[in-house]
Amino acid sequence: MSELPVIDVSPLLTTDPANRAAAGPTATDRTGSAAVGSTASDRAGADLAKRVVAEAIGEACRDSGFFYVSGHGVPPELPRRLDAAGRRFFALPEEVKAEISMERAGKAWRGFFPVGGELTSGRPDLKEGIYFGAEEPPGPLPLHGPNLFPAQVPDLRDAVLDYLGTMTALAQAVMSGIALSLGLDEDYFRSGYTAQPTVLFRIFHYPPASPDDPDTWGVGEHTDYGLLTLLLQDANGGLQVRTPRGWTEAPPLENTFVCNIGDMLDKLTGGHYRSTPHRVRNRSGNERLSFPFFFDPGWDSEVPPLPYAPGRRWDGQVDFTGTYGEYLLSKVSKVFPSLFETL
Repeated sequence: MSELPVIDVSPLLTTDPANRAAAGPTATDRTGSAAVGSTASDRAGADLAKRVVAEAIGEACRDSGFFYVSGHGVPPELPRRLDAAGRRFFALPEEVKAEISMERAGKAWRGFFPVGGELTSGRPDLKEGIYFGAEEPPGPLPLHGPNLFPAQVPDLRDAVLDYLGTMTALAQAVMSGIALSLGLDEDYFRSGYTAQPTVLFRIFHYPPASPDDPDTWGVGEHTDYGLLTLLLQDANGGLQVRTPRGWTEAPPLENTFVCNIGDMLDKLTGGHYRSTPHRVRNRSGNERLSFPFFFDPGWDSEVPPLPYAPGRRWDGQVDFTGTYGEYLLSKVSKVFPSLFETL
């Protein structure tokens, strides 16, 4: 159990026209006649259901910035495929994993890093991982380009690319709930900030932490950079969230994702929605995998405050101005400084 709320987002999945088509015909479509009363009633009920979900999301975002997402519609076999392929990769010898090291991708910011290769608040993390993003041809922009996939685990490519598409659709739906919770049109983000989103994805492998070293963290205390994170966990747990009531565990709950908002949504709302510190320590004694999916504004998107938000944050910090790409690059260059020395 967790004190973080579990929110069924299934009413939000009808926002996208493709999802509406997949859900089947409306009463008007089925009969071929204008069943206006029935259709209007259905729409009113759907709108009410969305607003109930939006209110729950807004409350969670104002409180801790974390909640669980259920009713998400992600086929259960997709996380299973991803987990199985990820475990096969991390079981490979170190020199084999290094064949897709991040240095080989350069400024595209893709590929494998070893244990201790990523820094949080200047300290090495007790984890290794693979970085992915939207699959694109090589180009001039940093953090864009083709992914690196291991030849020894061919299933990983299809699993990752399928997951990116599925989670992008889910993230758009969750953002529609966030928009409604802020008194905005449900398509506010989808038609603007995230019309062409920046999508980043990681698979992290955490060795068991030493019980004799309480200061060793898989990931140290931090907040996320962007709009929204959707996290798939395996059964081993280890995520902790600093809520207003203190540090709390966020254990894995079956068929859910942990969702949290990031610094950019905190900024866009003038600090009314919280980007909350969190950390990971694998105390299970087992190998732990996690799969964070980051959903952010488009690279060239300007990021002013939302229409209702004050120009300054509640804590007095001035909001960032410029494009999201400039903001993101300034952040990630501190995590992997050697990769960005020439940018």
